Amino acid sequence: MPRADLIVNLVKAGSQGDQKLFQSTVEALAAEERAKRHYQLADKLEENLRAATTRSRAPEVVRSYDGGHGGLLFEIEPQRPLNSLLLKDEIRSAISEVIEEQHRRDLLRSYGLEPRHRILLSGPPGNGKTSIAEALATELMMPLFVVRYEAVVGSFLGETSGRLKRLFDFARTHQCVLFFDEFDTLGKERGDTHETGEIKRVVSSLLLQIDALPSHVVVVTATNHSELLDRAVWRRFQVRLTVPPPTSVQKEAWFTHFQERLGMALGVTPKTLAKRLQVSSFSELEQFCEDIHRRYVLALPASDLKAIVNERLRQWQHRATAE
Repeated sequence: MPRADLIVNLVKAGSQGDQKLFQSTVEALAAEERAKRHYQLADKLEENLRAATTRSRAPEVVRSYDGGHGGLLFEIEPQRPLNSLLLKDEIRSAISEVIEEQHRRDLLRSYGLEPRHRILLSGPPGNGKTSIAEALATELMMPLFVVRYEAVVGSFLGETSGRLKRLFDFARTHQCVLFFDEFDTLGKERGDTHETGEIKRVVSSLLLQIDALPSHVVVVTATNHSELLDRAVWRRFQVRLTVPPPTSVQKEAWFTHFQERLGMALGVTPKTLAKRLQVSSFSELEQFCEDIHRRYVLALPASDLKAIVNERLRQWQHRATAE
């Protein structure tokens, strides 16, 4: 059964001829039905909405129509829960609050409120920004759509803005997590004298589309270069978090968890490993542990885990010096 407020909005849009309200209501209905796995009904709603909007404006030139979004996105099946991530308490708390608000959105709406759904993550690469987006999708039981910049950014005037519009039109009809990695690619500062007028138009179009997103689309953006973002980008996001490199305590916890997964002692204490291994990201920690695991498996049945760990440490210390 559709939400009562959507039915009221649909009647209101029809009686007042409000095309914008009609479109947003049908998009919300389609997203709800798709979330309930009523795919045929959702497709029918989207099909009729496209037909209605096409009649009311000039036809749009589209090069491809792959998967309903022109190949502008790829979907990741989220499998990483939030409790699997090593996060600062402040970050974990903020993400947990967004998840709670999305799960209890009907209660919020009964008080005239909407859940927060726009998140900006900044910080150095390899420290969990993509993982946070995946964990959000896992906890919300939503698909994770990742923007393909190579498909979005075009070389002709107006092409990028047109593709962005199609991307957002698709997202609005789905309950989903929409992820923009390296968001500074699109959201650059418009005051930069080195940028063209086309880039400035793209940023303006992007901000308008983000503003118009309904709350059932959780948009997550990530950047390694927050200083490049347009100033107007920041205020669009209700949750703004800096994701830092791992602390010594987090490194120790990482190695403790790795030791538990292997089911045997590493021969070097997690605290000593955290002190001796000089890395600046969680992705490097993951690579180091995978390196150990590979050598351990290849050396079976005579594997000496302590010797392998010490040898990997020597190699990684040399690598850090070389860099």
